[in-house]
Amino acid sequence: MSLIQQFADAQTTYPLYKGKIPNSKPNTVLETPVDRPSKRTFISNTTQPRLIAFLPEKNATGTAVIICPGGGYSGMAIQHEGEDVAREFQKIGVAAFVLFYRTPLDATMNDKSIGPLQDAQQAIKMVRERAAAWHIDAHKIGIMGFSAGGHLASTLGTHYEVSLVDNQENTSLRPDFMLLIYPVISLSDRLAHMGSRVNLIGKNPEQQQIDLYSNELQVTKDTPITFLVHAGDDKAVPVGNSLAFYQALQQQEVPAGVVIYPKGGHGFGLVNPTTPDKWFDHAVNWLSSNKLLPEYNK
Repeated sequence: MSLIQQFADAQTTYPLYKGKIPNSKPNTVLETPVDRPSKRTFISNTTQPRLIAFLPEKNATGTAVIICPGGGYSGMAIQHEGEDVAREFQKIGVAAFVLFYRTPLDATMNDKSIGPLQDAQQAIKMVRERAAAWHIDAHKIGIMGFSAGGHLASTLGTHYEVSLVDNQENTSLRPDFMLLIYPVISLSDRLAHMGSRVNLIGKNPEQQQIDLYSNELQVTKDTPITFLVHAGDDKAVPVGNSLAFYQALQQQEVPAGVVIYPKGGHGFGLVNPTTPDKWFDHAVNWLSSNKLLPEYNK
């Protein structure tokens, strides 16, 4: 609970599951804050799936976004790819939820490859079912992800038809839109961030599993509309990930927007230090143009 209190910033925290966490097994793994040279807050080995809600105090638009911070599937960059972003949405009347999804670990899960996706599915199920109480339009709920969190977000957006969580209510698990920021999309040898791939599906995965979680191969005409941001000089997650996903969306005639910066590297969060341009402004305009922010006035 101390970690929740430390990072929740007086926001409300909701456990994702009532009772036993699905696909879990007894373990002694603890969530651990990690000191990094960047001084950005990182939590390794997240084990307690939960949502931190940042609800607008006024001028709610009805739109909501669930944010998946990055971390190479080893933990989460909870501050600059999570809470900082949630506050920006909160300011413009968008309900934002930072998702603490489980780190895929053999020590904590029976099948680590599906653990994060279970949590993402449960998160959108929870937000959609509580939409009225939170003044949210159940048809304007999106998923957002950074880096490996972008892989999780795009996995939800392309693997929503098969429920991996208890869903007797048959609640739709499909996001209404996706915002993918320097995302891991592909687990192919050519494009994968190998750390994320190994952490999610192991060192020697079958080709079938590589293809299953290479989300550029899973796009259909029903994939949610998507906005992508990447830097051309990203050495950790090649820009080809976003380009491959954008091309797949184009082939299926799914509306998509994309911002590609010449420079910026990886992991810059809200602020690309190489330019005064703010990708968040472009994202807001894109949401507005898609009638997801009808009350937004810049």
